[in-house]
Amino acid sequence: MQTPTYHEARKIWDRINRNVPTDRLEVMDSIENFKSILDLFHLGPYYYYLFNCRTGQIEYTSDSVNEVLGCSSEEFTLPYVLDHLHPDDVSVFLNHENSVVEFFNQIAPEKVYKYKVSYDYRLRKKNGQYARILQQIVVIQYGENVRTLGVHTDISHLKATGSSVLSFVGIDGEPSYLNMPIEHVFITRKEILSHREKEVLRAIVSGYASKQIADLLCITKETVDRHRKNMLGKAEVRSSAELVAKAVREGWI
Repeated sequence: MQTPTYHEARKIWDRINRNVPTDRLEVMDSIENFKSILDLFHLGPYYYYLFNCRTGQIEYTSDSVNEVLGCSSEEFTLPYVLDHLHPDDVSVFLNHENSVVEFFNQIAPEKVYKYKVSYDYRLRKKNGQYARILQQIVVIQYGENVRTLGVHTDISHLKATGSSVLSFVGIDGEPSYLNMPIEHVFITRKEILSHREKEVLRAIVSGYASKQIADLLCITKETVDRHRKNMLGKAEVRSSAELVAKAVREGWI
């Protein structure tokens, strides 16, 4: 399904400069030709993919995506990625991609191949948990066709929290631009639950009953019950079990 996020991303990539010299690569015979580029990346649990910015198609994904996200290489499409972004990271992804396009449109076309782009965001795995993914890409074809080779590395064990940082790492002597300022064209979604509701929800997830939650938070049981009812309405679910499942799946707590 092509969501609003998908269409916003496509509009960003459609702005990539077309007035450039002949493509560096006339024909891409096989992904094997580009595996040496992986030496540019610091690899942990990872997979790599080939993305066509003009068409919005992921043209190839390594089988190791299953080890990282739990999905098959056939499932790993652009709509799949955007649909599995953490809700709070949708604007992060779009703002970073907007900055990447602006950067490459401003430098000399022949220098496009001399930069590695990196930033991170959270993707939901098949088991419902989120992995923090470090995305690193290099351009391998530029012009009428624009293709990038990307590597997604699971860095959850290295970075559990914190803001995403966008960097352009120079290759072959080009200067690097680290921790770049981001123009916030796209705004982060509004929080669904209040601070107190999140406290109640965390206690529910931990297995506490309403009376125990009331004692824990120094509020009445009636107040806890009211918070529970309000959260069911906000989350558009019918039971506490559904509420907990949705909260974990969408990273509310």
